[in-house]
Amino acid sequence: MIKYAKKSFYYPSVVPISNILALKPAAFESLAALIFCGKKMRFRVVCRAGYLVERLPKGGDDLDQNNYRRLIWGRQNGFWALVLRFFLNLVAPVYSVIIRLRNLFYSKGWLKIYHADVPVVSVGNITVGGTGKTPFVIWLCCRIMQQAELKNQNCNCAILTRGYKTKKGRLSDEPAILAKGCPDAKVIVNPDRVAASVEAVNRFAADVLIMDDGFQHRRLARDLDIVTVDATTPFGSSKASDEPRILPAGLLREPVSALKRADAVVLTRCDQIDEARLPQIEEKLHQVSPNVKIARSIHEAVCVKSLTQNHINIEQLKGKKIFAFCGIGNPNAFLSTVKDLKLDLVGSKIYNDHHCYTEECLTDIYEEARYLQADLILTTQKDWSKAILPTSAEKDIMFAYLAIELKIIAAEDELTSLIEDKISCKISKNQKGKL
Repeated sequence: MIKYAKKSFYYPSVVPISNILALKPAAFESLAALIFCGKKMRFRVVCRAGYLVERLPKGGDDLDQNNYRRLIWGRQNGFWALVLRFFLNLVAPVYSVIIRLRNLFYSKGWLKIYHADVPVVSVGNITVGGTGKTPFVIWLCCRIMQQAELKNQNCNCAILTRGYKTKKGRLSDEPAILAKGCPDAKVIVNPDRVAASVEAVNRFAADVLIMDDGFQHRRLARDLDIVTVDATTPFGSSKASDEPRILPAGLLREPVSALKRADAVVLTRCDQIDEARLPQIEEKLHQVSPNVKIARSIHEAVCVKSLTQNHINIEQLKGKKIFAFCGIGNPNAFLSTVKDLKLDLVGSKIYNDHHCYTEECLTDIYEEARYLQADLILTTQKDWSKAILPTSAEKDIMFAYLAIELKIIAAEDELTSLIEDKISCKISKNQKGKL
């Protein structure tokens, strides 16, 4: 079940100045996004009625995130690339100071923190882009409910999610995936996590709250802080030699030192890098936080699902030509997964994260796939929830998504014990109080 807030809180090209004054990280991430929009796009920012408004050409996307990453990682050269990097490096220390001050205010109690009546588990990250939070939230929710069932406890779980780019009356990608992956949990979409937590407890009698993308949302207290770190870009770069940089000069939402607040770190996509790099990443994490628990995980491809077939064995796709597209935070991870499955990838198309697909987009995808004589158009479940190809297209080329499940491959018992220790006593105490 998905519960939406009464109002739509997403403004595609608008950043409220009040959010900046309130030191909300999302506002600064949006401003960072405005800085670089690719060679074919231009922008200007104007102040109007308390908002910073980004103006883009019609049909333009919010930013070209692939070019942005190439720019900040030094993969783009030329005079203007150097000028932009210089400007971004000037702005980054200002952002860093603001974030550090915000964290200090919360740590000292100068900014109010709300404490829910039930256990709260936060799942988040310290970088922008996809780190595998959504599959882990599904794993976590299922594991909490399984543990409660073993103890004969009736555990109602609620997932609090911001619902990025959610519009009233429409499913956005991540809430839809969470609702499908956790059918027994309530998914509450509201950028105000405090209001969402109150609703979850009072209206739905939730016993446990899982706060999706909540590491920076410090206004709601949590009993357990879990951070997902993408092993392919652990600190905002795919190269271990690159110095970690904070927004907008890098992909870090906070300084790496913020990981001291984390109780556990889950490394995701561990199978997509050289295994020798994993101990190096773990060593760096322990340098920041010596007592943090570290688990390793992979995104395991389970099967392929289409409109007409609910389960297609991956082996059945061997020998077929695949055209892939996606609009996620880490598109290279998806394309690497397809290649690792030894599928014949004849072409691909990448959109920005949370891309809103139109009929024109989908027609372009279909025509390109047909030109390359593809047998299957493959995407992610996140994109599948928004991208619906015309029915006529389905007759010519099958349209499907790759079903992925997160699998813990190291320190699963330690992680499970930590979760149980942090929340089980509080659940039992609350349920006894209801009797």
